[in-house]
Amino acid sequence: MQEQYNPAQIESQVQKHWDDNQTFVAKEDPSKEKFYCLSMFPYPSGRLHMGHVRNYTIGDVISRFQRLQGKNVLQPIGWDAFGLPAENAAIKNKSAPGPWTYENIEYMKGQLKMLGFGYDWSRELATCKPDYYRWEQWFFTELYNKGLIYKKTSAVNWCENDQTVLANEQVVDGCCWRCDTPVVQKEIPQWFIKITDYADQLLSDMDQLEGWPEMVKTMQRNWIGRSEGIEMTFDVDGMDESFAIYTTRPDTVMGVTYVGIAAGHPLAEKAAESNPELAAFINECKNTKVAEAELATMEKKGVATGLYAVHPLSGRKVPIWVANFVLMNYGTGAVMAVPAHDQRDYEFATKYGLDIEGVIKPQDGELDISEQAYTDKGILFNSGEFDGLDFDGALNAIAEKLGELGKGHKTTNFRLRDWGVSRQRYWGAPIPMATLENGETVTIPAEDLPVVLPEDVVMDGVTSPIKADKSWAQTTVNGQPATRETDTFDTFMESSWYYARYTSVGTDDQMLDPAKANYWLPVDQYIGGIEHANMHLLYFRFFHKLLRDAGLVNSDEPAKRLLCQGMVLCDAFYYTGENGQRVWVAPTDVTLERDGKGNIIKATDADGRELVHAGMTKMSKSKNNGIDPQEMVEKYGADTVRLFMMFAAPPELTLEWQESGVEGALRFLKRLWKLSHEHVAKGPAPKLDIASLNNDQKALRRALHQTIAKITDDYGRRQTFNTAIAAVMELMNKLTKAPQESDNDRALMQEALDAVVLLLYPITPHTSHALYLALGHSGNVDEAQWPVADQDAMVEDEKLVVVQVNGKVRARITVAADATQEQVQAIGLAEQNVANFTDGKTIRKVIYVPGKLLNIVAN
Repeated sequence: MQEQYNPAQIESQVQKHWDDNQTFVAKEDPSKEKFYCLSMFPYPSGRLHMGHVRNYTIGDVISRFQRLQGKNVLQPIGWDAFGLPAENAAIKNKSAPGPWTYENIEYMKGQLKMLGFGYDWSRELATCKPDYYRWEQWFFTELYNKGLIYKKTSAVNWCENDQTVLANEQVVDGCCWRCDTPVVQKEIPQWFIKITDYADQLLSDMDQLEGWPEMVKTMQRNWIGRSEGIEMTFDVDGMDESFAIYTTRPDTVMGVTYVGIAAGHPLAEKAAESNPELAAFINECKNTKVAEAELATMEKKGVATGLYAVHPLSGRKVPIWVANFVLMNYGTGAVMAVPAHDQRDYEFATKYGLDIEGVIKPQDGELDISEQAYTDKGILFNSGEFDGLDFDGALNAIAEKLGELGKGHKTTNFRLRDWGVSRQRYWGAPIPMATLENGETVTIPAEDLPVVLPEDVVMDGVTSPIKADKSWAQTTVNGQPATRETDTFDTFMESSWYYARYTSVGTDDQMLDPAKANYWLPVDQYIGGIEHANMHLLYFRFFHKLLRDAGLVNSDEPAKRLLCQGMVLCDAFYYTGENGQRVWVAPTDVTLERDGKGNIIKATDADGRELVHAGMTKMSKSKNNGIDPQEMVEKYGADTVRLFMMFAAPPELTLEWQESGVEGALRFLKRLWKLSHEHVAKGPAPKLDIASLNNDQKALRRALHQTIAKITDDYGRRQTFNTAIAAVMELMNKLTKAPQESDNDRALMQEALDAVVLLLYPITPHTSHALYLALGHSGNVDEAQWPVADQDAMVEDEKLVVVQVNGKVRARITVAADATQEQVQAIGLAEQNVANFTDGKTIRKVIYVPGKLLNIVAN
C-alpha cells in the first residue's frame, strides 16, 4: 500500500477494473431481490454541470448501498437527445443537430465515467436513435387505433422565435421559457393524447405513491384539478344559439349579473363581425399573457359583445362580455360571473359598472360587499325558492331544478387538458401519421416503421428541414400515395417511457420484453428535480398506465419512491462595465478576503479589480458562476467531489458550493488513508478476542456498531447522506485517538477500518476499493456484504451519570448499566466533590433519571 493518497492514480485503476470486469452489468435473476435505481437522464448539452453531479451521485450512492445489501441492482443511463437546444446550436454553427448531439454524448459519457458512476453501460440509449423512437411511433399508432389519439385545430401558445408550441407551464411572464420571446396565441392543427381519460386514475393511484414527496403529489393533484359541480346551459337572447358553463359554486347562480366568454369563443367571433372594437380586443387577447398562473394578477379587461344570455333558472337577461381572463382551453370557454361572490368578477364589474347582487350571506351577520366580494360559503337569500339553503342543500336543489328544465346536471370536471404532442421543430421523432389523397388520415404501418428522421440536413433557422423538403413527406401507405405528417413529437414523449426501455434494450422485435420489464419494474428509486412535477412526472405516470393497459407491464405506477434533489448554489461576482452592464466573473478567477467568521469582505479579479459579491445564486451561464466538475475532479479527485456533494447538505435541500469544503473533504480522505496505511504497515492484525476487551475497548467497539446501525438507517430509510458522513467522521476522530498497543487494540482497529471502508463505499467507491484490498481482503469491495451492527456490542455495561447538588453539576460517575437508584446514590454521595456540598446538610430529595442524572437536593 502506497503511503500517500493519490486519487488520480487510484481512480483510473479502479475504473479500469470496473470496465474490464463489467462490474455493473445487470442481468435478470429471479433468485435475487431486484433494485432498480434511476436518475433522470441528461440532455447532451456538451458538459456536465454540478446539478448533474449531485443528481447522479445521489443515485449512485443509493445503488451501491443496495448492491452491498445483496440486491440485484440495475442503474442505467442514457440521453434525452432530441430537443430545441441542438437545433439552436446547429443554426449557430451552420451544421446539423445530429453530429453536435453525438459529439456531446461521447464527451459527457467520458465525464460520467470520470466521476465513477456505476452504470450498466450495456443498456445505454439515446432517444434520437431510430431503434428507440421506432417503438414510440409504433405505440402511438396503437393508441390511435384504440381511440386515445386525435387531431384538432386549437389555440396554442406559440413562440415566433422558436417556431413551436409551448405548454402553459412553459410560458413564464408571458414569454417563452427558453428564449424570452413574447408568446402569442395561434390556431393550428395538432395531435393530442387523451390523458384526461386517465385523470381519475392519476388521482386515485397517488395512494400507491407512499414514497413520493407530498409536495409533488399536491402539485399533481392541483394540476389535475378534479372538482364537482354543475354544468348548465344559457340560451342567447334573440338567437338560435346556446352555450354551456361549468361552476363549482352553483349556490351563487342566482347572483349572475353577466357572462364572460373567451376571445376564441364562437359567440365572440360572431359578435366581432359587426363590432370593430371587439375585433381589435380579440386580436389583442391573442397576443397577451396566456399562462393560467398569471390570470389572477393580470389587469382584467373586456369588451361587451352586445349579446345577452338568458339565465336558465330566472329567465333574466344578462350581458355577454369577452374577458381576457377567460381561456378557451379551460372549461367551456365561458364563465358565469357573480361579482358579489367572486373577487375577479367583482373587480371586473366595478371597473365596467356592471351590477353586483348578493345572494349568499354569512351564517351569523349581514352581507357586506361594499369593498370586496364575499367568497365564503353561507346561506342563500335573494334566490327565490332556494332561500335559506346552505351550500350542499343548494347544490342538490339547483341541480334537480336544472335537470327538470333540461338546462343542466351535476358533473365532475378536471383542470387537466389533453396532452398536445405536436411540435413544429425538426429535431424530434417524426409523428407516424399520413394523409391519403382522398383526405383520409392513416397510421404508418408497423412494417414501415421507424419513420426515420433524416440527419444530413442544414438548419436555416426558420423552417424545419422536413417541412421544407416536400419530397421527404411523399410516401405510400398500403400502396396508396400519401403525405407524411411533418410535425415531430414533443420531447416529453421520449422521456415518458425511457425508464421502461432500459429493461429491454437490445430487444429488436418488440417495444418491451414483458418478462424483463416486469422483473425490473416498477423503478424502486427515481431521482430528479421537483420542477418536473407537472410535466415529466405526470406524463411519466400516464405513459406507464398506457403501457399497462397495452399488456406490456403489470404494475400501476412507474416508480415506488421519488427523491427530488435541491439546486446547487455558488457565489456570484461582477463589476460594472463601461456601458453600465454587469460583467460576471467566474468564482474560480476571484481572490477573496474573509473575516474571522468566514464572511467575504473583499473580492478581486485577476486584474486587481474589486468586485461586487451578489451572494449565493443558482449556478448558471448568465452569471458565469458554474463550476466545471471536470476541473474539480482533476484537482481533487472524483471521490472528494462526491464526498463534498453528499456532505454539504441533505439531498432535498439547496447545496452551497464552497471550494473550502471540497478541500476539507480531501483532508478527511487523506486522514483515512494515513490511518489505514499506519495500520497495514504493522502487519496482519490478530483475531479480536471480544471476551477480553477492557472498558475503553468496549466503548470504542460500541461506538463502531452504533455508527453502523445509524448509517444503515441514514442510507436506507432516511436517505440523509450528510448525517451518515458526519457519523463516519465522528467515529474516525475516536479511531485516530485509540491506542494501538495490544493485540485487541489492533484487532479492533482492523474491524473498525473494515467497516469504515464499507460505510463510505457508496460515496467514495474508488478509495474504498483500494483500501478494501490494502486491508487484506480478497475479491472486490463491489461484491462485499454491508456491515451488520452487533447488537451485543451496543449493549452498555456501564453508564455515565451526571451528579448534581441543588441543580449544579458536581461530579460524573460510572455505574453498572443495571444499577439501582440506591446503588447510584451511594456511589454519588461517596464522590469527594459531592460530599463537599452535602456534608452537614439534610438531604431533602433525590431525583434519579436512570442511566443519566442524579440530582441531590440538600440544605
